[in-house]
Amino acid sequence: MASPPSLSDQRSTGSNTPSERRDDQRGRLERAAPGFATPIRAVGFWAAIAMPILYVPLLVTGLSSSLDGLLFLALLAGHFLALYVGHAHRR
Repeated sequence: MASPPSLSDQRSTGSNTPSERRDDQRGRLERAAPGFATPIRAVGFWAAIAMPILYVPLLVTGLSSSLDGLLFLALLAGHFLALYVGHAHRR
């Protein structure tokens, strides 16, 4: 009777491990902008840290108009983009 594959066997046969996915994601920006990948990641990282400060005045005054709602959604989308771009900074 055959025994189930061990954890090391599963890792060696799996083609989509987390480290390979991280290298693939990291490679996209390097292929698109080879000289600017590191600064773009740094800006994304620090923007993701600083952007929540911009939520405060918007939420204190309320989201009463449609322009305020659109501004909030745009800020939220920008924050998610900054998080995605900057998540690999200094890894």
